[in-house]
Amino acid sequence: MAKKEQSEEIYNRAQQVISGGVSRNTVFRKPYPNYANTASGCFITDIDGTVRTDFANNMAALIHGHSFQPIVEAVINQLRKGTAYTLASEIEVAFATHLTQRVESFERIRFTNSGTEAVMAMIKASRAFTGRPKIAKAEGAYHGTYDFAEVSQMANPSNWGKEDQPSSVPLAHGTPPCVSKDVIIYPYNNIERTLSILDKHAADIACVIVDPVPHRVGLMPGNESFIEALYSWTRKNEALLVFDEVVTFRVNYGGAQQNYTVKPDLTSLGKIIGGGFPVGAVAGRADVMRVFDPHEKNLLLPYSGTFSANPITMTAGFVAMEHFNQKAVETINALSSKAAQQIREAIKLADVPVSLTGAGSMFRMHLRHNAPLTYREAYLSPPAKKIINDLLDFMYYKENTLMINTFSCMLSTVITQAEIDKLTDGLYRAFKKYKAPIVKLNETE
Repeated sequence: MAKKEQSEEIYNRAQQVISGGVSRNTVFRKPYPNYANTASGCFITDIDGTVRTDFANNMAALIHGHSFQPIVEAVINQLRKGTAYTLASEIEVAFATHLTQRVESFERIRFTNSGTEAVMAMIKASRAFTGRPKIAKAEGAYHGTYDFAEVSQMANPSNWGKEDQPSSVPLAHGTPPCVSKDVIIYPYNNIERTLSILDKHAADIACVIVDPVPHRVGLMPGNESFIEALYSWTRKNEALLVFDEVVTFRVNYGGAQQNYTVKPDLTSLGKIIGGGFPVGAVAGRADVMRVFDPHEKNLLLPYSGTFSANPITMTAGFVAMEHFNQKAVETINALSSKAAQQIREAIKLADVPVSLTGAGSMFRMHLRHNAPLTYREAYLSPPAKKIINDLLDFMYYKENTLMINTFSCMLSTVITQAEIDKLTDGLYRAFKKYKAPIVKLNETE
């Protein structure tokens, strides 16, 4: 009990000063969260001394795991020189050069402080360039905590409307009604229905936002034909096709967009490009990115940020991405593929109706025989969510394995076959333990 009491005592104090006891809901657990003490490689040791294997990697942000030595050394060196100035820093130019050379569509880039901020800047840039107010996004897609980006990210059967015309559902209570009016919702990977919806608002749409492997939708890649259809529609209607690659930039050396023949006009980035520090970026066509340019006589989008492109983040990000080279990408993706293969074997041995989706170094499990194709198929009913939480708790408390709360894994380059075997064995035991409710769920839904 002594170990648990330490975490509980800290959480009791936290609730007196932090709303809900946590500043990010993703770390909240009942009856109380555990508090990290140290972390190295793919392991986290909490303040109570429990060591867990990390398959969450701070919500996909740590591509090289924890305390990656080249990043640590580079950041310490920069720390001695200063953390942030009201001056530019040369490392920003070096990192920008690396990223623009890495990705074909990145002609110019601007750094921000988070993925949310990057998406926000991307939306504002699209509006500034086109002069139009509306955006289109996929039902269920998560694009951060900006009012417009949040619409319909948690739509449910009670409010999501017809499939051929999904409702625009605000997330936060009190969101101004005008927000939903300017967000058009389309069904992911459904060409006919999506184009029909977009056509009705063609004159007002500034951009169509696409996450090429949307985690919250179901972590299924966008079909080549679907992405091409959106690209063609935006060319025809003088709108922009913009990608949210905050999560998916890890999928390939040049991001998930490397897997498609068409290229986005703008891309938002975050997570892995920060090397473990807060970061965001918007990159894309030079003519579109000109809306940020202070040289312009008619500056369409004045934009700044106190910590944007700070040298600590730029240093960490540059080192992280240099080490996430083509070989590293191929290695981690191959290991992820092997993990998915082993998990499917565990599913078969446990004889449970579970399927997998994913791409690159990330995968998600679903409590259904066939992998979902849409957000509505992937949607978790309350009974399904309860089973998912039970499975996650089993992995966390019994197997000492930390996963993302959608029953997903995002690998790091320091994870080895040994950790994959541990994950697979643990999932097999979890599937066996919760086989009855999983089977019953499939019989009733």
